[in-house]
Amino acid sequence: MNKNLARKIIEAHIVSGSWEPGSEVAIKIDHTLTQDATGTLVFLEFESLGLDSVKTELSASYVDHNILQTDYRNADDHRFLMTAAMRFGVYYSPPGNGVSHPVHMERFGAPGKTLLGADSHTCTAGALGMLAIGTGGLDVALAMAGEPFFLKVPKVMGVKLTKKLKPWVSAKDVILEMLRRHTVKGGVGRIIEYWGPGVKTLTATDRATIANMGAELGATATVFPSDEMTRDFLERQGRVKNWAPLEADPNAVYDEEDEIDLSALVPLIACPSSPDNVKRVSEVEGTPVAQVIVGSSVNFSFRDLMVVCKTLRGRTAYPGVSLEINPGSRAVLENIERAGGTAILNHSGARVHQSGCLGCIGMGQAPATKAASVRTFPRNFKGRSGTEDDYVYLSSPETAVAAALYGQITDPRKLGPFPRITEPKKYEYNDSIIIKPLPHEERARVEVVRGPNIAPFPDFDALPSEYEGKVLLKLGDNVSTDEILPAGNRVLPFRSNIPKISEFAFERLDRSFFQRCKEAGGGIIAAGENYGQGSSREHAAIAPRYLGIRVKIAKSFARIHRANLVNFGILPLVFVDPSDYKTIEQGGTLWFRGLREAVASSDEIGALIKGKERAVRFTLSLSKRERSYILEGGLLNYIKKNRGR
Repeated sequence: MNKNLARKIIEAHIVSGSWEPGSEVAIKIDHTLTQDATGTLVFLEFESLGLDSVKTELSASYVDHNILQTDYRNADDHRFLMTAAMRFGVYYSPPGNGVSHPVHMERFGAPGKTLLGADSHTCTAGALGMLAIGTGGLDVALAMAGEPFFLKVPKVMGVKLTKKLKPWVSAKDVILEMLRRHTVKGGVGRIIEYWGPGVKTLTATDRATIANMGAELGATATVFPSDEMTRDFLERQGRVKNWAPLEADPNAVYDEEDEIDLSALVPLIACPSSPDNVKRVSEVEGTPVAQVIVGSSVNFSFRDLMVVCKTLRGRTAYPGVSLEINPGSRAVLENIERAGGTAILNHSGARVHQSGCLGCIGMGQAPATKAASVRTFPRNFKGRSGTEDDYVYLSSPETAVAAALYGQITDPRKLGPFPRITEPKKYEYNDSIIIKPLPHEERARVEVVRGPNIAPFPDFDALPSEYEGKVLLKLGDNVSTDEILPAGNRVLPFRSNIPKISEFAFERLDRSFFQRCKEAGGGIIAAGENYGQGSSREHAAIAPRYLGIRVKIAKSFARIHRANLVNFGILPLVFVDPSDYKTIEQGGTLWFRGLREAVASSDEIGALIKGKERAVRFTLSLSKRERSYILEGGLLNYIKKNRGR
């Protein structure tokens, strides 16, 4: 069989199992990535394993989410992350150096490698021909310890790209078209692989934009071939030695196929409040805009920002529009400055921020109430911006700068001739900003500094033989991890303190949840399709578990969140008959008899709805490995038990 590229990379890293659709394989992980919102827990989990050094080829810790030091908590956590990285042999990128995904591409990414990251947009590195997967922090901690990563063999969707993009249409419009066609659930259980003659017209950073928002499709990963465009990127970064050609076999076989004629695309925009609510810009043209932000983890590149700069030359932002720029990395900002871009931005009235996620994760840059904000970010879930009643649109830099100039959503093709962008032959960068791993013999002398906000990791009990719980919340489809456990500058500083951060669980959906859950001693959450979409943050599993939630039932679960639930001992159950969702009522009580026995050996379990005396059946689609984790009360319990043998 002629193999696709995703299969070739996975098979080259398999340590157990084989490529059989739906079966589980374990793969070796070459690189790991953490960021500060998830990284503190990763290091605490890694410490609990009792190892003195990471076992990966390369592990990196980035501070890019909580870079606003409004009090001691973030600053303390940054010191903890730095000293833990030095103690365990991890590269450390400090606050302001850049978002993890562009920096990892610039300084470490290499074709054919596997990358596991505690951030859902880790898939960005697929732009370089890597198999890059976002997952929960505990899986990353285990990969740092040299353990393999387990995944079900996914379907591979081959997307053939033909022709080339027209002026004022860019890579963001490609991924928005994918979201328009396939929705936020379209990539679940799949790797998206792009191929065809159109791929060769896209630069590595164009591909990064598309790969980054594969997470919004729900995809396990996105993969591009490693070709001359990949080589060109690595050469400009001074790392051409890391390049290797890599592509699918001729006439490769894909489980599903799609095709996009790049020349037929027009400027697109995702309207509030979902990345798949995609329309042509012309359909919403004229909508007044109060804020425009370009950059962050997607559309972070020199090319993207210089399109904005050159379009702004000699102009100023429309009165009342806050135009803000978030460079993806310090290196991008330095090269923009060398090209004269920052002077143009300053003259235009734009605010140039430090390199980081910032408004994308709700850390500042919150828009005004009921005012439209056009952003080049990957997500626009309601309230994620930091403003509950927000109206966030997602667009390309071209559409964003048009909105900034006209004060309303505008088709960028009205801006005139497209500016010519010439990338530097060699990008300027300063590698000394990243703290490199110490020699092995020096690591043991490093003291890991812990601020008072870092609380001990909670202990969790094993699964009971039977369980009776109240349905504390009944939710709809596409509930995101931002709604389960929000981000933002009010919540994220408590990321190292599980008891405190748990107080914010589900508050965007029900402000009474914490108190009701506390009074009930835990219970059950019910939901519709694609429960847990969005961020990889494992806090969205740990906080409910800490509050006593033992079971979550849904029509379907998002991949990363489901894995996090299993890792922390919450049982993810799926309705055998989705219509039974209607019979579950908030406030009702479910009784699971023989629960432990069913988890150990059955593929289904029934629950009695007390008061109605009606049974509802759920699937237990768990691997043998996952069953062991659930029975022990979580993966950490399982590891500790087996290491004690």
